[in-house]
Amino acid sequence: MNYEKSMKRCIELALNGRGEVSPNPLVGCVVYDKDGNVVSEGWHEKYGENHAERNALLKLKHEEARGGTLVVNLEPCSHFGHTPPCADLIIERGIKKVVLGMRDVNPIVAGNGIKNLQNAGIEVVESVLEDECKKLNEVFIKNMTEHKVFVALKTASTLDGKTASKTGSSKWITGAAAREEVRVIRKTYDAIMTSSATVIADNPEMAHKRKIIIDRELKTDFSSKIYQSGKITVFYDEALSAPSIEGIEFIKAPVKEGKINLEFVFERLYDIGIMSVLVEAGGHLNGSALEYADKIYHFFAPKVMDDNLGLSCFDSAEVVDINQCREFFFESVKFFGDDILLTYYPMEKNS
Repeated sequence: MNYEKSMKRCIELALNGRGEVSPNPLVGCVVYDKDGNVVSEGWHEKYGENHAERNALLKLKHEEARGGTLVVNLEPCSHFGHTPPCADLIIERGIKKVVLGMRDVNPIVAGNGIKNLQNAGIEVVESVLEDECKKLNEVFIKNMTEHKVFVALKTASTLDGKTASKTGSSKWITGAAAREEVRVIRKTYDAIMTSSATVIADNPEMAHKRKIIIDRELKTDFSSKIYQSGKITVFYDEALSAPSIEGIEFIKAPVKEGKINLEFVFERLYDIGIMSVLVEAGGHLNGSALEYADKIYHFFAPKVMDDNLGLSCFDSAEVVDINQCREFFFESVKFFGDDILLTYYPMEKNS
């Protein structure tokens, strides 16, 4: 059996759960019979429902998997939650070998699933495509190990880093294929965040089930498109009084140097159950959020504005020495039509 090929299939299956399983991890599973034939597949489809292993095994008759192999990108759970322990079902169905991508970082599991399998005489093969499996569940890993929200930024710019002209003209920098990929990326995150400046300038809809607006002065028009769908949370200056508007949650936030304190915002988001957020805004909020960013999606269009008055994608810090620059490492480059998506991470995340 080609373990790596099987694990890649698990990752493909797991991705079907994007936007549906948070705060749980993304998990896919492939089951082979004793002769090495694929007899079932499954993935964690929705939070609170069956895990991937259970979805795959329950498709089979009781004896079909006996003596076979189960491949899964994350250690099977060993505890009762919304569903019974997957490790128990694996043992019950007579699986002889379990191939894992990574151990679970949830302290409730953290090796206990493996221990239960091994105590039942099941061979466990670990760390197959471990880096890829960790990348798949980078949100879950941060949530579990740091107890913080995972913060991603998305921006789109010309080759010289401009998001709009000096008049605010910005539609469209990138083409249709890139904009479609943005919709896919949004679905990956629990919420999207933007600023009052973006709402006022662009009146975007930003289709998503959960939206966060940073509106320090409460100056947006609450009949704007962005407020017409999804669950809305607005963070504003604690010195002000917010209106009462059905469907909009207003949260007071401290102000630091004339800006909403983003550390407070991200801490509060985690406290109210938002495990990941995608920031889509102009240069000021993007620049301020860089300090907290875990990942950046940067679309580049093959255009040059060549105007120093154009609006920049990151614009919040004053750098007088090149050594003050924030450093990143590139993770991937992908083409979407004529545009490219450069995905990168803060350098400290690579340490």
